[in-house]
Amino acid sequence: MAIKIEKPTRVEAAGNKPKLIEEYIGKVNSQNSNVSIAKMKSPEGWIEPGQTPEFDEYTLVLFGKLHVKTKDEEFDINAGEAIVALKGEWVQYSSPYTNGAEYISVCLPAFSPETVHRDN
Repeated sequence: MAIKIEKPTRVEAAGNKPKLIEEYIGKVNSQNSNVSIAKMKSPEGWIEPGQTPEFDEYTLVLFGKLHVKTKDEEFDINAGEAIVALKGEWVQYSSPYTNGAEYISVCLPAFSPETVHRDN
C-alpha cells in the first residue's frame, strides 16, 4: 500500500550553528527504521561533530557546497554532486563556504541518535 507523506518533521541538528533538518521518511516522521530521507539546509560556517555511524549515508547537494572530511581524505561536494559515506567510517560534514549548502541525505538503515556515534 502506498503511503503519502504530506509534510516533513523538523529535527534538531548537531553543530555549532542552527541547521534545518526536514525528515520526510524515517524514524521520526514516518516510523520507518529501514531508511531515512531528509532535506538539510546548513548555514555558512556550520560544522558538526565527527561521527562513526552504523548506517550508510548518501548525500546529494542541491545548492551551494558541502565539505566532507574522512580519516583519510577531504572533499568539496558541489551542487549536482553526491557522496557516499559507508557505515563504520568516521566522517564529518560542514558548510564553510558562502551561502552554506542545501542537500538531501538518505541513510540506510534509518538515522537515529543511538546509531550515529558522534564525537564528544
